[in-house]
Amino acid sequence: MAGWVHKIAIAAVVAFGFGGAAHAADWTSTVTRLIAAQHSYPRSAQIRGDQGTAKVRISVDAGGKITGVELVKPTGSQILDREAVRIPQKIGTVPPPPGGPTQLVIPIAWKLT
Repeated sequence: MAGWVHKIAIAAVVAFGFGGAAHAADWTSTVTRLIAAQHSYPRSAQIRGDQGTAKVRISVDAGGKITGVELVKPTGSQILDREAVRIPQKIGTVPPPPGGPTQLVIPIAWKLT
């Protein structure tokens, strides 16, 4: 188990309510990087061999505060699903989104190799 490696695959899929496409893409990339920096693979999930991709919907207010995180597609692992919701909550705030309050759906993947 010490040799297990995981790959992180996080990308923003959907963004709503933005003014300019370029600013929205930059903001989405920034949020995605912040989430990737907090990504972790729970040891208990590694031991069980749990893998999968969760999708979470993140609600952000005009000031950048994350006001809600909802699991919209589970992985099939309760451990990974809890972690998927916890990651954005750990961040708490992101840069203010261009165009005001918004939501985006982000897939968060765990894979043992």
